[in-house]
Amino acid sequence: MSNEYLIVKWLHILSSTFLFGTGVGSAYYLFFISLTRDTAAVAAVTARLVKADWLFTATTIVFQPLSGLYLMHLAGWPITQRWILWSFVLLAIAAACWLPVVWLQMRMRDLAADAKAKAQPLPPRYQRLFLAWIALGFPALFAFLAVFYLMVAKPV
Repeated sequence: MSNEYLIVKWLHILSSTFLFGTGVGSAYYLFFISLTRDTAAVAAVTARLVKADWLFTATTIVFQPLSGLYLMHLAGWPITQRWILWSFVLLAIAAACWLPVVWLQMRMRDLAADAKAKAQPLPPRYQRLFLAWIALGFPALFAFLAVFYLMVAKPV
């Protein structure tokens, strides 16, 4: 095994850790802060959460398939292996869930900031966006968990 392969594999694993960790951490904080309905706290958390998603999730969701493709090249694995194909399909599903989630988070951030500026409670629209955010989070979570399994087990 070459040093290049090990470096790329390490970066791939590190990137997946950032991707999954940011997703789980963001979900935890947004879920529980939203339940409080504390306008100022929700405004503060959502503002930082959107930044974290762009900084960590956006970069790693792009890096993951690129580093995966490069690892396949270095290892000589054909893309036709089922575990590789499924990994890409599941990553695409997770990304398809994440894109609207980011939009929802930005709307939720804006609604919370506006409510805070006006010293008002969170509007009912915040709750509707929050429920849509939850609904999209579950398929993304399960897709990422399945990708982790496939990356480790590499079933034939």
